[in-house]
Amino acid sequence: MKAPMRILCSSLAFGSLLALSSLALADDTKNFHWNGQLSADQTVTVKTINGDVDASPASGNQVEVTAEASGQGAQEVRFEARPDSNGVTICEIYPGVDSCSGSSTGHHNNNHLRIHYTVHVPAANRFTAQSVNGGISAQDLDREVKATTVNGSVKVSTKSWAEAKSVNGSVEATMGSANWSGTLNLESVNGAIHVGLPANANTEVDVRTVNGSFSSDFPVTSNAFMSHHVQGRIGSGGRELKLSTVNGSVHLLKSGS
Repeated sequence: MKAPMRILCSSLAFGSLLALSSLALADDTKNFHWNGQLSADQTVTVKTINGDVDASPASGNQVEVTAEASGQGAQEVRFEARPDSNGVTICEIYPGVDSCSGSSTGHHNNNHLRIHYTVHVPAANRFTAQSVNGGISAQDLDREVKATTVNGSVKVSTKSWAEAKSVNGSVEATMGSANWSGTLNLESVNGAIHVGLPANANTEVDVRTVNGSFSSDFPVTSNAFMSHHVQGRIGSGGRELKLSTVNGSVHLLKSGS
């Protein structure tokens, strides 16, 4: 008579464990949504510490941002939308992390917490994304793009120009315009760089790579051509384009080729 009792107790314990596990999983996701309209030329900015960012064109004039926090501690995440004179900044705050101010103390137990942002950017607005541990993708946008991360790749395409940087990851930027002013930087430390420019681009170029090569679809009138450092001119020059990496090659392409 004792054996059935043991089986019954074991079944109850297992059922309770499943119920607790389901509850924990339900609590390990938190969602966020924001939408609003910005003035022309204002910027949509996303700042995250442990997050990936995907941006694409909006169907109208409304900015739309959705985010999902998943993993241990997701319910502690507080998402914020902070408007200012430049546009709006979307960021997150949770124990040990404040991406709004760009701080992370490191004294927290959220190594398994991940955040994913999806952003729809209207044609009249610029886009900026900053991450520490995450990749950034901003595809087919209309205005200027700035994307920076530490651990992750950056992939951008826009009808305008783009600035992109990573430490541990590749950088890919396809631009429909070369009308930036001053100096435009695209950088990595551990990763290749692919940059696409319109066929009629005019710019000075400064390319540096330590462990890698340089190739160009454009004829480059060279002022200095060394194995790991190239200075030269595309077209009539003027503005400056700096491309640099330590471990990786640099490829300069004609957009659409």
